[in-house]
Amino acid sequence: MEQSNQLGAKLAVHALDQIPEAKNDAKTIVGLVKSNGRTTGYQLSDGSTVSREEGVAMAKQGNIKGVGIAHRKDTEYLKSIPDGSENNNLGNLPSISG
Repeated sequence: MEQSNQLGAKLAVHALDQIPEAKNDAKTIVGLVKSNGRTTGYQLSDGSTVSREEGVAMAKQGNIKGVGIAHRKDTEYLKSIPDGSENNNLGNLPSISG
């Protein structure tokens, strides 16, 4: 089972286009801003909220930690970097209405 989890984590990392190196003072994502069931932004550890596009730009600059950049068609978005813990996966974070 352990080997299966490691393989799944490796596959998930390969699905990311980019894993930016986070700065020491980088924020974390603590919630998802959703509208009609779709993630439109992110709530950050300092209490601020940013749009999906702003979140991607911040992550690329190293200002958000624990995430990588992925894309679907022409849209970039953030995904959790697999670390073996389900608790900090973006999909498991609380949602707020946007």
